[in-house]
Amino acid sequence: MNTPEPIDTQDNLWPAARNGVLAGLAMLALLAPPGSWGPGGALASAPAQVTAEVAPKRLAELGNVNVSDDARLMAHWVASTNDHAARPFVLIDKRAAHLYVFDAQARLLDHTAVLLGSAAGDDSVPGIGDKAIADVLPEERTTPAGRFVGQRGLNLGGEDVVWVDYGAAVSMHRVRANVPKERRLQRLASESSDDNRISYGCINIPANFFDAHIAPTFSAQQAMVYVLPEQKTLQTVFGVPPPGLLAQMIR
Repeated sequence: MNTPEPIDTQDNLWPAARNGVLAGLAMLALLAPPGSWGPGGALASAPAQVTAEVAPKRLAELGNVNVSDDARLMAHWVASTNDHAARPFVLIDKRAAHLYVFDAQARLLDHTAVLLGSAAGDDSVPGIGDKAIADVLPEERTTPAGRFVGQRGLNLGGEDVVWVDYGAAVSMHRVRANVPKERRLQRLASESSDDNRISYGCINIPANFFDAHIAPTFSAQQAMVYVLPEQKTLQTVFGVPPPGLLAQMIR
């Protein structure tokens, strides 16, 4: 009896499998879009698309109000760095003798002319807050520049004010027109800022503006007050980067 030779299944199946693989590759080549094949004929994998969404930094909203370059730069810096800790803030441009009120989202609410210290300078004289008003020399009547946490309170006369620098007795208050020869109301109404330097250092604000914006802003919470320098730079007083560098930071 002849024993049948064993069947080598691998030898018999390989040609069919090979033909099937080649046919599949040929079909894949026809279906693959142009440029899908990498070096050596390998099918290139599509690069993973990673979309990184970077939230744009907030800028101050100034509307169509014409402000100085320093005031604009300062407002944008406060907003983009959240230096105001998401609180309302007041910005005082001493060179322009102008005040701007912003809400917690750095949106400009309103603005007004103000009266400032009659002496030029960005620092308070040491011990100025302990002097009687009659003893303050003309050259000592400065409105200090800097970053302050404003707080509502009362002065020695019982008038409600917003303290900017309590130790130096510097506050924001309603303009007082009780000395006619000083012409404080006329100075506020004039178009020029050259005659707005008349106070002992405090920021004098039109009464209706104080009642409409300053008092409500500081009545419920503390708010920030930024007094821009007139002799020093924003970089020196606040650490604000130059305009070109800030523009790169807030892109």
